[in-house]
Amino acid sequence: MIKTISVAISPSEAVDDTFLKTHIALVSGANEKDIIGYKIIKRSIDARNKEPKVLLSLDVFINEKFIPLQKIDLQLNNVSNATEVVIVGAGPAGLFAAIKLIEHGLKPIIIERGKDVRSRRRDLAAINKDGIVNPESNYCFGEGGAGTYSDGKLYTRSTKRGNVQRILQIFNKYGANDDILYEAHPHIGTNKLPQIITAMREQIMACGGQVLFEKKLTDILLEKDAVVGIKTADNETITCKHLILATGHSARDIFELLHNKGIAIESKPFAIGVRIEHQQSLIDSSRYHCETRNSFLPPAGYSLVGGEPNRGVFSFCMCPGGIIAPAATNSGEIVVNGWSPSKRNNKYANSGIVVSVTEKDFINSKFIGSLAAMHYQQMVEKKAYVAGGGNLVAPAQRMVDFVAGKVSTSLPDCSYIPGLNSVKLDNVLPNEVVIALKKGFTEFGKKMKGYYTNDAVLVATESRTSSPVRIPRDKDTLQHIHIKGLYPCAEGAGYAGGIVSAAIDGERCADAIANSLS
Repeated sequence: MIKTISVAISPSEAVDDTFLKTHIALVSGANEKDIIGYKIIKRSIDARNKEPKVLLSLDVFINEKFIPLQKIDLQLNNVSNATEVVIVGAGPAGLFAAIKLIEHGLKPIIIERGKDVRSRRRDLAAINKDGIVNPESNYCFGEGGAGTYSDGKLYTRSTKRGNVQRILQIFNKYGANDDILYEAHPHIGTNKLPQIITAMREQIMACGGQVLFEKKLTDILLEKDAVVGIKTADNETITCKHLILATGHSARDIFELLHNKGIAIESKPFAIGVRIEHQQSLIDSSRYHCETRNSFLPPAGYSLVGGEPNRGVFSFCMCPGGIIAPAATNSGEIVVNGWSPSKRNNKYANSGIVVSVTEKDFINSKFIGSLAAMHYQQMVEKKAYVAGGGNLVAPAQRMVDFVAGKVSTSLPDCSYIPGLNSVKLDNVLPNEVVIALKKGFTEFGKKMKGYYTNDAVLVATESRTSSPVRIPRDKDTLQHIHIKGLYPCAEGAGYAGGIVSAAIDGERCADAIANSLS
């Protein structure tokens, strides 16, 4: 028989196979000699009490043949001569849409404005070392999208939108570790994601699909409110009747293109703030109630929520053992993000701490219309650039100094390579954001021991939390409400908020196209 059980054990016991098997026998009521094997279904850390526990949900094989982990079996076809579907963007939405189209017997043609994952590295090095931003190849644009070089966290709450486990299984099939299938907060790591993305691209091409890099969309060709093709920056015309627009949350030129062509888009609320960095040892000590983290425990993270009902303040994209990265997509702006390697073994912990902003805030800043939120976002990023002093140096302030309204006389060491400039962030961020952040940090300091400290540094600005626009689509067909054959997809269209939810939405758009053709 196969019996599912749950156990709560110490971190050292969780990695001791001999102890675990004995304990499993005790909990399951089986004789140890009858246990053929066990498989982890879910693993999480419970750090609420003084002694953290590892919580395991297990399938125990009692006098039953053990079934090891099975890789997902994708029914992939040769689609070299099949009906073509154009996908704009090679992020998770575009890649997963392409694989799903191949399963349906359709040929994906992915065009990507940026470079392949290997070539992107040189442009990222230029950003960090020289402050030079290539507007087509950076932390946001290029193969794999924004997630490839900004952490690879796979946790999502979007379980109602699609099959999360299928997305994890596909990542696992193309090289991700097995633990993403059962960790409560799965994570791949920036050092491992590029190889996985490359394997997915090679699979798409092996099946007859196409992936074209440094191919930037400049126009969508329409006839009678229906897609008939696209134009690219190299003056090529590609005919198509089905177009998946998966360009990500930072493709402002695409938002402007849609706006200028009269294709309906809408301004939408998003969140903006700073990225805060502490010593990882402080976060470990606070979360695990100890002076030194047990070596069998992972570097600790946190999730904090506060503020008022109409002005939430919350942590975003928390990176244990992480690094703060420059994520600007154009010169003259400062955008920061965070990432972690797979081992999360850097000495710093960082997280976005952001504030909800709404239509009222945009209007107060004299921005109106469908691009109001985008212009508000740009305003803050440009002010941050000026405050930093240029060359991607970021404006920064110690946390307690920020709350007290004092310029920091010095700044702590920080993982942000381009460097920091000590400023009063009240002069960089909108007043409504400053007020909410100050209240939020004070509140978080009461929730988490040691969090509120002047050894923590705030780096501005964390401003690309989600798309500042929504591209309206029909909830059943997923096509644009006015344009036949146009499928607004994932983060850039306002329908996803991370790698997994973007991948799910990409698959949904592929399914919708297959349904329309059948």
